[in-house]
Amino acid sequence: MRAAIIHDAPGDLVVEDVAIDRPIDREVLIRTRASGLCHSDLHVMDGLLPIPLPAALGHEAAGVVEAIGPDVTSVAPGDHVITCITHSCGSCTECLHGRTWICERRQELMRRGADATPRLRLGDRPVFQLGGLGAFAEQVLAHESSVVAIDPAMPLDAASLIGCAVLTGVGSAINGARIRPGETVVVIGCGGIGLNIVQGCRLVGAGRIIAVDLEVTKLEAAKGFGATDIIDASTCDPVEAVLDLTGGVDVAFEAIGLTATAEQALAMIRPGRTAYLVGVPPATSTFALSGTALVMQAKGIQGLFMGNSSPAVEMPLLVDHYLNGRLEIDRLISARITLDEVNDGYEALRSGGTLRSVIVFD
Repeated sequence: MRAAIIHDAPGDLVVEDVAIDRPIDREVLIRTRASGLCHSDLHVMDGLLPIPLPAALGHEAAGVVEAIGPDVTSVAPGDHVITCITHSCGSCTECLHGRTWICERRQELMRRGADATPRLRLGDRPVFQLGGLGAFAEQVLAHESSVVAIDPAMPLDAASLIGCAVLTGVGSAINGARIRPGETVVVIGCGGIGLNIVQGCRLVGAGRIIAVDLEVTKLEAAKGFGATDIIDASTCDPVEAVLDLTGGVDVAFEAIGLTATAEQALAMIRPGRTAYLVGVPPATSTFALSGTALVMQAKGIQGLFMGNSSPAVEMPLLVDHYLNGRLEIDRLISARITLDEVNDGYEALRSGGTLRSVIVFD
């Protein structure tokens, strides 16, 4: 099969033929139909998130099941599915308490054991799968827990974005921050994740949703997803602007992954409230936090992973929301591209001119 592989970081992806094994145990082989370009993969390409190389990138995908291992029970050949990086064993302490997104064995489930044949190979070299998926490829071989069956009425290009951008954004509002009706929120960063935080806040009835970004086109998009106010951070101090509007928000979301915007999120919230970090930062990032703000003002800061969501529960619900007109996904797709255009897609993402490009496979 053909897959987009990174050999050196920083570096571009190379589309080449890769050998893929047959599924064993609880593995599922998927024919990929669509795969979204997420900023986390760009961090890998830029050398900001080190992983073993060579590696197949891509983790936000949808497709059709081709084959399953003998121990698979949740999907069958022919099922339409979405993939997700939140692997879960179902039996560790975190899974038993419903926190499947931080399963204690998730790293183990992303790959086969050291003595097994690698899932992907370039000649004699094993190929690492980002997030246990490697979804910039014509096929994906992954653990059953990272695969969720969905209604076949769902368009698979839109479905692919549920695997990361939509699940993370909407989940951050509903499951992570547990936004209450009438609350005032701010979302810093209006890319794929941030826009879905905006519409997650809208779905649960937030009273005021303030979108902050440097790009006017993204701010205009935020209005369509439910933002009641927009702040162009290229023309003002966004902290001062938010405080002037509200006196301080109930909840702040940082959806970029930068230290500066994380500190802004903390400064925007009222005493006793929490700022949530959703964007994936570079591996070397550190944050300078005010002890006075945290203690004397009882402010909190919390990281959210994949929206603190359980994919098996949330993804079918998100599909239902889309099919019934409650969830906007189509406007997230700025471009549909081929696998060979993946590097061009990431150049467009770097420039800030796109929301989500989606690789569409025949």
